[in-house]
Amino acid sequence: MLENILKKIGLSEKEIKVYLASLKLGPAPVRKIAQVAEINRGTTYDILKSLIELGLVSYLHQDKHQNFIAEDPAKLKDALEKKQQDLEKTKIEIDQVIPQLKSIYNLSGEKPVAKFYEGDAGVKTILQDVLATAGKSQTKEYYVYSSATVKKYLYQVYPNFSKDRVAGGVKVKVISIGPGGQTVGLDERKWLSQEAGAPTYTLIYGGKIAMIAVNSDNRPIGILIEDKNIFQTQKMIFEFTWSKL
Repeated sequence: MLENILKKIGLSEKEIKVYLASLKLGPAPVRKIAQVAEINRGTTYDILKSLIELGLVSYLHQDKHQNFIAEDPAKLKDALEKKQQDLEKTKIEIDQVIPQLKSIYNLSGEKPVAKFYEGDAGVKTILQDVLATAGKSQTKEYYVYSSATVKKYLYQVYPNFSKDRVAGGVKVKVISIGPGGQTVGLDERKWLSQEAGAPTYTLIYGGKIAMIAVNSDNRPIGILIEDKNIFQTQKMIFEFTWSKL
């Protein structure tokens, strides 16, 4: 309980051990504090210096030896205030460098990023990203090559997907490969084939391409590619195919 409270003000586990050892011992040399805290001497000395900076420990010279002593525990409030001041200062510094970090982030965004997802949770993450990303776009629309053989796995992991899509005002154009499929709202559907479905379910949305398939263990897997150029190419191919159906 005591250790948990000390952690909340920002002290590390080793700092807590050294601080509590100093409280128990009173004025004591590094060697003795290290022994009680069960931490090596060099590390203990470094920790004592950090505790001195926080105002929780001070030192004095007795008989030509340097001894360390814990300050009144009431100083913990001062240490907490110092931590808060440091955090506020850090927050200001972060605000100042965010524009620079964003420029770096934007540059890195020029490179395609591919992410791999596995299992129900991973595929649901992709579907949630589709709704979130498309919902923020200007058109609030995305495109799908729907596979009859894969589609059922999507609705197993996210049964309310269509309901949430419609509730979010997100439109979708679907080119179905395989039998079945029906409109449920804010969607249009055309069929490329009524034969057996393709092995991959593909979603084209907001600068991203997501491809979902099923592995040999009948577990859904997904690959998400983030790249505006690839997105634009796939969107063009989709729209051309859509116009011909």
